[in-house]
Amino acid sequence: MPVVLIANPKGGVGKSTLATHVAGYFANQGHAVMLGDVDRQQSSRLWLGLRPAQVAPIQGWDAEGEEGLLRPPRGTTHAVLDSPAGLHGKRLKQVLALADQVLVPLQPSLFDIYATSDFVHRLLERTEGKAGKRVALVGMRVGGRTLAAGQLREFVARLDVPVVTELRDTQNYVQLAARGLTLFDVAPGRVQRDLAQWEPLMRWLDGRPAGPAASGNP
Repeated sequence: MPVVLIANPKGGVGKSTLATHVAGYFANQGHAVMLGDVDRQQSSRLWLGLRPAQVAPIQGWDAEGEEGLLRPPRGTTHAVLDSPAGLHGKRLKQVLALADQVLVPLQPSLFDIYATSDFVHRLLERTEGKAGKRVALVGMRVGGRTLAAGQLREFVARLDVPVVTELRDTQNYVQLAARGLTLFDVAPGRVQRDLAQWEPLMRWLDGRPAGPAASGNP
């Protein structure tokens, strides 16, 4: 059973947006999905409370017990774990022990880029040589032709970790989140551009061969 961890020590980079959409993708593939949240803000738990009953179900996962993190219960086929800002040390070690795949959302901001750099290196050190552990970056709110986007691509080119896709800055994510929905819960024609950007990430999550990366270009 794959456990996907969404992590970045920087706040406001889109962790909950990415976590809810990964869970929504798995759910719409017919999997038994659980979404956990170890962030004190509990954004993912709040989103689950808004989710309509008629769409693909996603169960909440109480990932924390008295003795630390708990594995998802039996019957779960896929799990997604949203994590807090400032994740490091013992807490980072705990969530990494649980995770099979780690996605690091990253915005094209100079401060976000440098805050994320050390974290990515720590991730690689902790996952090196561990079979089945995969780490990747996802560009969030990327304007394809902006100077900031160019700086982001220049930065990630120096890291030994793939950038699976770039997601554009659009109100689609904001409006869907307010209704407990994802791109995968609505008619594809309404969100076609965004689904195209998700295609490389869906392949990565499924372990399928990578196709051409989709950019944040308008």
